Amino acid sequence: MGFIRKSSAPLVGVDISSTAVKLLQLSRSGTGYRVENYAVEPLPANAVVEKSLADIDAVGQAIRRAAERAGIKTKGAAAAVPGSSVISRVIPMAANLSEEDMEAQVEVEAGNYVPYPMEEVNYDFEVLGPMPNAPDSVQVLLVASRSENVEARQAALEMGGLEAKLVDVEAFAIENAFSLIVPQLTAKKDGLVALVDIGASMTTINVLQQGRSQYLREQQFGGKQLTDEIMRRYGLSYEEAGRAKRLGGLPDTYEVEVLEPFKDSLAQQVGRLLQFYYASSQYNRVDQIVVAGGCASIPGIAQVIEENLGVPTIVANPLAQMTLDRRVQANALALDAPALMIACGLAMRSFD
Repeated sequence: MGFIRKSSAPLVGVDISSTAVKLLQLSRSGTGYRVENYAVEPLPANAVVEKSLADIDAVGQAIRRAAERAGIKTKGAAAAVPGSSVISRVIPMAANLSEEDMEAQVEVEAGNYVPYPMEEVNYDFEVLGPMPNAPDSVQVLLVASRSENVEARQAALEMGGLEAKLVDVEAFAIENAFSLIVPQLTAKKDGLVALVDIGASMTTINVLQQGRSQYLREQQFGGKQLTDEIMRRYGLSYEEAGRAKRLGGLPDTYEVEVLEPFKDSLAQQVGRLLQFYYASSQYNRVDQIVVAGGCASIPGIAQVIEENLGVPTIVANPLAQMTLDRRVQANALALDAPALMIACGLAMRSFD
């Protein structure tokens, strides 16, 4: 699925978060994948605000720097809009409709669900399968987003020297990459897995069952709270605090006074998101938690969440079983891997 779908040529997955752009290019290696190139390039403060591109030029320049540093030659790219900017509905349709008739019917249905003029919207649909207890009908997933959300990402990619061949939805990209996490799970095959992506300013929970998303929710919380506390406590600038958080050099008291309380607070936020899920579903427990995003690289974070919530927890690494091009630094990639779920899911669209 994608709001723009132009070709099936190789694609660079481009994840635009609030603090960085992440580029990843994959190739096939036997039955698996190979990491050809990747780069993470920081963004200036406020270039992306609440997942909206506030400074398209700054984002485009960051994409260009990342592509040059990684040596990426492929021009086709896949990006994604956040789930908060998307309207999605599952609608029933007659199973015997031709592709043309289904497209026409989806356009009519979209007008009933989308609260904007259709000329201001990008939309797409996908047939999920037969309707339960209705063999003559199918379930069709309709997804729509304001065109400005899609066009902003197109423009940023073009400024970065790339061309948007596909614009997806972040949640679907994560769902796509989730298949690579499955071998790392201890949950039973049909168990509920909460994939929690903890970014700089937003935490997203995606509850999946057998690889399909059942629930999605975003909450404002992320690594920026830790950066802000480092700034306040040690009198550092935003850039200095971010660098110290990643590379070290903070006082010996940092871990006890700042990092440990943040980890406990993060675990509480994950617990709160799970409570929202339990309140809206028939379940009162998930079988496993998978932590992704930049904060997943904090040492011991999975253990703290598991101890606080009593649910087995692991850190996501969608690239764990991939071979690497000789130019890719394995140690750096291992640190960045939990934050590359969206970029990975987008890069995998090359092989759909």
